[in-house]
Amino acid sequence: MTETTGQGATVWLTGLPSAGKTTIANALAQDLAAAGHQVEVLDGDEIRTFLSAGLGFSRTDRDTNVQRIGFVAELLASHGTKVLVPVIAPYADSREAVRKRHQAEGTPYLEVHVATPVEICSERDVKGLYAQQAAGRISGLTGIDDPYEAPDSPDLRIEAHQQSVEESAAALRALLTERGLA
Repeated sequence: MTETTGQGATVWLTGLPSAGKTTIANALAQDLAAAGHQVEVLDGDEIRTFLSAGLGFSRTDRDTNVQRIGFVAELLASHGTKVLVPVIAPYADSREAVRKRHQAEGTPYLEVHVATPVEICSERDVKGLYAQQAAGRISGLTGIDDPYEAPDSPDLRIEAHQQSVEESAAALRALLTERGLA
């Protein structure tokens, strides 16, 4: 049995598609695991495939998806896992509901805004979504023709387009350390 370090927490990385949320989460997960922390990454695409299959992209479906992910994150965090959640979660009220659930359960919750500008995200276009939207093949792309409500006062704002993945992960690790979570 592997010894784990510290208490659990949920770290929600919100931002536009192709902002770098998952890349940063995976880099931090490797670092935390190497230091003996129990860590899990709840990737938005994987969750949609398995936990939220059948949901669309209406506001109601997006909220349902966020609440499901928030529930799983809180459950894991309450058992000592550092849960990294790279999920767009475009609506502030959905993210706030997840925060309140964590607070009600006494589980630490941090919101991190990966604040990559839409122009940079569009250039990266990791999944080809921006190109598909521009060609008229899809609609409802967050930040383009569907809303994205950036956090007003996140626990941390990462300008991922102005620093390396390692620097972004280190900034997030520093926040966890500052809060007594790493």
